Amino acid sequence: MLDGALGIWTVVVFVFLYLPIGVLVAYSFNSSKLNILWESFTLDWYVQLWSNAPILRTLKNSLIVATGTTAVSVVIGTTGAWLLHRYRYKFSRSLQTLICIPMMMPEIVMGISLLIFFTAVSLPLGYVSVMIAHVTFCFPFVLVAVQARLQGLDPALEEAALDLGATPLKAFWLVIVPCLRPAILSGGLMAFTLSMDELIISYFTTSPASATLPLKVFGMAKVGLNPMLNALSAVFIVTTIILVLFSEYLRRLGTRPAQAA
Repeated sequence: MLDGALGIWTVVVFVFLYLPIGVLVAYSFNSSKLNILWESFTLDWYVQLWSNAPILRTLKNSLIVATGTTAVSVVIGTTGAWLLHRYRYKFSRSLQTLICIPMMMPEIVMGISLLIFFTAVSLPLGYVSVMIAHVTFCFPFVLVAVQARLQGLDPALEEAALDLGATPLKAFWLVIVPCLRPAILSGGLMAFTLSMDELIISYFTTSPASATLPLKVFGMAKVGLNPMLNALSAVFIVTTIILVLFSEYLRRLGTRPAQAA
C-alpha cells in the first residue's frame, strides 16, 4: 500500500513539474495571437521565428559563447581532473571543494561578483567576459565527469606506455585521453547545454552587442505574450532534452571500467 501511495505521489509531482511545459509546447502550434484559447493548428510561429533577425543574431551570439565556453571548459576540466587524480597535493581535498563551489553557488551571487571583478580589472563586458563567466561554472561539470571515468581507469595502461618509451605527456595524449573520451564528450555536452540556457549570470556579464538568446527571450517576455516565445521555448526544450540524454548516455558509457585494447 505504501509503495502504491509513493507511486501516485511521484506521478503527481511529475505532472505538476512537466504539465506546464507540455502546454507550452502544445500552444506553440496554436494560431491564436493572444495565445490564450486554442483556435487551430499552425506552423506559422516557427516560420516567423526563423525569419526574425534579432532572434537569429542572439542565437548566433549564444552559439559563439557556448562553443568557446565548451572548448575552454573541456581543456581545464580534463587537465584538472587528471592532475588531481595523478598527483597528490597537500590541500587536494580543499582544492576539490573550491572547484565544486561554482556548481552550488546561487547564480545571482556569482553574476554580481563577476561583474564587480570585471569592473575592478577594467575588462569591458562582451564576448570575453561572458565566456569567462560561463567557464567559471561549466568546467567543474567536465572535471567531475572525467574524474568519475578516471576512477575506473586501469593504472597499468599508463605504466605500460611509459615502459614502452612514451613520455608522460605522450602517454597522457595517446593512451589516457582516448579512454576518457566518453566522459570528455559527456562533460562537454553538459557545459554546452548549461551555457546555452544560462540567463542570470549572462545578464550581469554581457553587453548589448553580445547578448545571448536567453536574454532576448527574457526581454520579449517582459513586453507580453508572444506566440513566437512558445515556438522558441519548444525548440529549446527539445534540443536540451536531446543533449542531456546524449550526455547521460556518454556519462554512463564513461563510468564503465576501461579495458586495454
